[in-house]
Amino acid sequence: MPVKQFRLPDPGEGLTEAEIVTWRVAKGDTVKVNDIVVEVETAKSLVELPVPFAGTVTELLVNEGETVEVGTPIISVETAAGAPTTVEDAPDQGAIEPGIEGSPAPKVDPTVTRATEVESIEEGKIGGTTSTGRTAVLVGYGVKQTEAKRRPRKAAATDEGEPARMRTRSAHHHEDHHPHHNPDEFVPAPTAAVGDRTERAPRSAEPVTGRTPGAARVLAKPPVRKLAKDLGVDLEEVAASVEDGIITRSAVEAYAAGAPTNGAAAASAERPADGRLEERIPVKGVRKMTAQAMVQSAFTAPHVTEWVTVDVTRTMDLVENLKRDKEFRDVKVTALLVLAKALCLAIARNPGMNAAWDEAAQEIVVKRYVNLGIAAATPRGLIVPNVKDAHAMTMRQLADAIGTLTATAREGRTQPADMSGGTITITNVGVFGVDSGTPIINPGESAIVCFGAIRKQPWVVTNGAGEDELAIRHVTQLAVSFDHRLIDGELGSRFLADLAAILEDPARGLVWG
Repeated sequence: MPVKQFRLPDPGEGLTEAEIVTWRVAKGDTVKVNDIVVEVETAKSLVELPVPFAGTVTELLVNEGETVEVGTPIISVETAAGAPTTVEDAPDQGAIEPGIEGSPAPKVDPTVTRATEVESIEEGKIGGTTSTGRTAVLVGYGVKQTEAKRRPRKAAATDEGEPARMRTRSAHHHEDHHPHHNPDEFVPAPTAAVGDRTERAPRSAEPVTGRTPGAARVLAKPPVRKLAKDLGVDLEEVAASVEDGIITRSAVEAYAAGAPTNGAAAASAERPADGRLEERIPVKGVRKMTAQAMVQSAFTAPHVTEWVTVDVTRTMDLVENLKRDKEFRDVKVTALLVLAKALCLAIARNPGMNAAWDEAAQEIVVKRYVNLGIAAATPRGLIVPNVKDAHAMTMRQLADAIGTLTATAREGRTQPADMSGGTITITNVGVFGVDSGTPIINPGESAIVCFGAIRKQPWVVTNGAGEDELAIRHVTQLAVSFDHRLIDGELGSRFLADLAAILEDPARGLVWG
């Protein structure tokens, strides 16, 4: 029977490589057309790949954790003669063994909306071809897929009381709370210091042969596996020190810090005999893209940052009132939501803040729409998804949109289209108890607003008799970094003052809106 090789497809967006994160199948498994076989991480998102033909897996050609270029064979499948396939076989591309056929690496356009993609009988399948001639290959890209049934997986209880399926994506949630601040899920990525861990041994260059039948495998969610990988922790060693065998984020962190995970001997996490105190972590995926973008922005746009300290007591009162409002009963209401709405109103009064510098044309592009970016720290690194047309949304619609971005980012399913086209960004450092900062502007934008921690502190207020007195108020700091090529000090200052005025008295939004 013929053996076909599935090659890493082109995800578009100018990306040329991807990291193999998790194999969903092993050697000997039977797969059907469009079954999800692997998760890969590009420089912009985590993507599931469906296999374009049916048969039996004969070999996994790439190890988990390896980065491969588009077009590289990653899995071999033995198919029945005349078996259906959704992708036409590609001509020989070089080092392919005689008698082994290959699948092409089709180009996928992630910018086409799903509404225009239901065009042919095969539209519902990954690998189907639309009337425009495009081929759908990646989940979340291109044409809509039908449900692909997966092999049953053994479930086990997790520390969150939810079933965990081995090698499926289910983000482990961890929320940090500040005593005087109602945090939101979207926060800037913290810098983590890692010490007392050894360098990891390089992966074998030999092809993956699949899991040994019947062999026990440690139970951990993909974000936990990613954390262990970044910290250089062997999950099998951690599994030996937890009671139920289910590895959580806290167990990995405790092991990395050299502490017992569940009453196990501390010796299990002792420093290796070679005494190495440093670890080298490859820069790739989302972190690599973030680093490149930040360097480009920092050394291209002349940054200016301004700060203002604001009494946001009335904003916090509004937040509490909205939480009790039946219209907002099923959405999360935070001070970040009020800031997002206030920013849209401040931009309407200062449209020059919502602009971009066109170097090629030597023009300033003022945008009459607001695609509001929210900096989000995820297990895979910092990303900045944006709410499209935030300026046209009501407060409730904005709350729904931010909630959707939150859920998507937590699951690691944010798509490139959700991270492109932003016009201005908010980064929330207050969730870490940080007062303020000088954020770097997101590439392609001209300004970024930094939202600090909200704290109770003494504040001078004017009483009903017109006299000044001290009172305990909710106070925060706002900062805005802007591109001084197109935003001068006057415009930046007026924008920040308007933003502060709305947070100080949200009723101004009724007048200015």
